[in-house]
Amino acid sequence: MNKLKQVFGGDIRQFGMIIALVALIAFFTVQTDGLTLKPDNVINILQGNAYVLVLAIGMVLVIIAGHIDLSVGSVAAAVGIMVAIAMRDWHLAWPLAILLGLALGALIGAWQGFWVAYVGIPAFIVTLAGMLIFRGVNQFIGKSLTVPVPEGFQKIGSGYLPEVGPATGYNNLTVVLGLVACLAIVVGALRNRANQKRIGLPLEDGVVLGIRLGLICAAILGVTLLMASGPTGTSFPISGLILAALVLIYGFVSSRTVIGRHVYAVGGNKHAAELSGVKAKKVNFLVMMNMSILAALAGMMFVARSTASGPFDGVGWELDAIAAVFIGGAAVSGGVGTVVGSIIGGLVMAVLNNGLQLMGVGADAQSMIKGLVLLLAVAFDVFNKMQGRPSIIGHLTRKAGPRTPATASPADASAATRPEA
Repeated sequence: MNKLKQVFGGDIRQFGMIIALVALIAFFTVQTDGLTLKPDNVINILQGNAYVLVLAIGMVLVIIAGHIDLSVGSVAAAVGIMVAIAMRDWHLAWPLAILLGLALGALIGAWQGFWVAYVGIPAFIVTLAGMLIFRGVNQFIGKSLTVPVPEGFQKIGSGYLPEVGPATGYNNLTVVLGLVACLAIVVGALRNRANQKRIGLPLEDGVVLGIRLGLICAAILGVTLLMASGPTGTSFPISGLILAALVLIYGFVSSRTVIGRHVYAVGGNKHAAELSGVKAKKVNFLVMMNMSILAALAGMMFVARSTASGPFDGVGWELDAIAAVFIGGAAVSGGVGTVVGSIIGGLVMAVLNNGLQLMGVGADAQSMIKGLVLLLAVAFDVFNKMQGRPSIIGHLTRKAGPRTPATASPADASAATRPEA
């Protein structure tokens, strides 16, 4: 039992959302006679919710910095319609159209970031205005019509890894992807352990490390094999690859770089961070601009999967992204949260939505259940903090160490913003 507790970081309650996710999957698998874990349904869950998870990656940084962004759905819709029209009317090649969409997202983000960072208007107000403005832009430019997109563009939202190599009964590239992911995790863990040994730090029990790595690899291989065994023509979705790349990039940036540490410092205690040399205005500008870039990407992914841009794209997306972040354990006051935690929170909501739909639960009941889940998840996290126990997000953030508590002194903030040796 002690070994088991060490595998889960000493307190199994730290991993409440992971346990909740596993429990939801098990519950719905039983209730739907195994439909939940059918390969095509697992692929559909990832592919159908990839855009929300992309939004959650940007939203968690905004919330860590102490802000909120209500405009992401409208920004996604506005960019989606402009990119679709550019491909239809200007005959713009779809790779260039993607770059255009990202540039438009950066421009919109710079506009909103300016008002938040340099004028000092609260992000809630700026993005509420943005929600109205860019929803109007979507309606004005698109004239409330749907605009189809070309087949090449559709691949970023509905494409899959191709079939290559011998016939094995699985999609070979998906299997290779799972093996490479496991190898990277094992090599990274062993390299980290070697570095700790070299500088004389206490080492984690080898058995505990082996069990943890075994569980992680088993989960990764289980999911990839499930997807690889899907119906012919399906496999690991391209949108999943985009999401995985973003998780790796933003996970690294938020926990291992100076700018990531500055985001945590500003959200934890802005004044202490500024006294330690952090340029809070620059940080706030960047997180708002980054959010709009990811909103633009999410909008394009959704349009690609839908095969057309429409007037109702993006409605309610900001609420889904915010719910994913808070279910993942981010603090309303800022300074706490992780990219991985937000992805877990988003997956909890995705599995819940999918399972309730498979069970035939009505939309009214679905809405009430999701609201209760959000409330209970945040209450669980708050209760753990009141008891002096870090939640999963607190645990992960503590390991990364890039946040500054609200009570930190300027010296503490300075220490929090220094890069690792």
